[in-house]
Amino acid sequence: MKILLTGGAGFIGTTLIPMLLENKHDVTVFDNLMYGGTPLLPFFKYPNFKFIHDDIRNKNAVKESVKDKDLIIHLAAIVGFSACRNDPTRAKAVNYLGTKNIVDSASKNQPIFFASTGSNYGALVDKICTEETPLNPLSIYGKTKTEAENYVIGRGNFLAYRFATGFGVSPRLRLDLLPNEFAYQAVKQKYLVVYEKHFIRTFIHVQDMARAFIHGIKNFKSMKNEIYNVGSEKLNFSKQEICDMIIKETGAYVHYAEVGSDVDKRNYEVSYEKIKKTGYRTTISFEKGIRELIKAMNAVSITNQYFNT
Repeated sequence: MKILLTGGAGFIGTTLIPMLLENKHDVTVFDNLMYGGTPLLPFFKYPNFKFIHDDIRNKNAVKESVKDKDLIIHLAAIVGFSACRNDPTRAKAVNYLGTKNIVDSASKNQPIFFASTGSNYGALVDKICTEETPLNPLSIYGKTKTEAENYVIGRGNFLAYRFATGFGVSPRLRLDLLPNEFAYQAVKQKYLVVYEKHFIRTFIHVQDMARAFIHGIKNFKSMKNEIYNVGSEKLNFSKQEICDMIIKETGAYVHYAEVGSDVDKRNYEVSYEKIKKTGYRTTISFEKGIRELIKAMNAVSITNQYFNT
């Protein structure tokens, strides 16, 4: 199968590429390399791997790239609360208008797999979110992804995944994800300051995020034209529960601040019964993912020229 993978140089994409190649697919990555292309270097040795350096805001480039493809996996986005808050105009242009370019350029017989987000639910205390729960996005990220999701759904021939918060080690590591950030601070600084310790998030390891696309490809006929929450009820944790795991592994000190608040107000639990009925299960526990992160952080070094350390 010939697959176009937008945003393939990112957190999920660089984990998904080897899975697609192992399944004998031809993979074309379309990415503007805003965070660099180094994580892609191991894949150029594969004859069934190609790369297009461009931006999904470039409609002509998108039109050309979708030609002769059997499937489009659309990951490209400005991802996360902070990145979208820092530049709302760019977030709208990439997350919604870029997605619109993908949808408008693809033919009706080309399936689109869309990476959506649980951030669309917002803050729903004492409720379990299902795919039918009304969306209540609070952030620019959630709002632009909700708009994009609706546009994908409107064209049909799609699969939309509302992912839990990703975590874990990827060739394109992210330290802005809550568990990853906590693990980094615990290893490097030996302490954490945490606001609103009771807030609950639901998580998924990046390997399991990538596996969801492999599962969708293999089962598209029975899964098509549906939205799925992707994660596991076993990975619903409060910030305090996450910190307890990290303290156990690192001995780091955690200060739970009573004054102040987290600007990212997401607080929700999610049901994953729908995707479980298709045969999908996550495979990596939160505890295993945290141990992996803590080991990996010893290999991560962020230098600052203004500190003599």
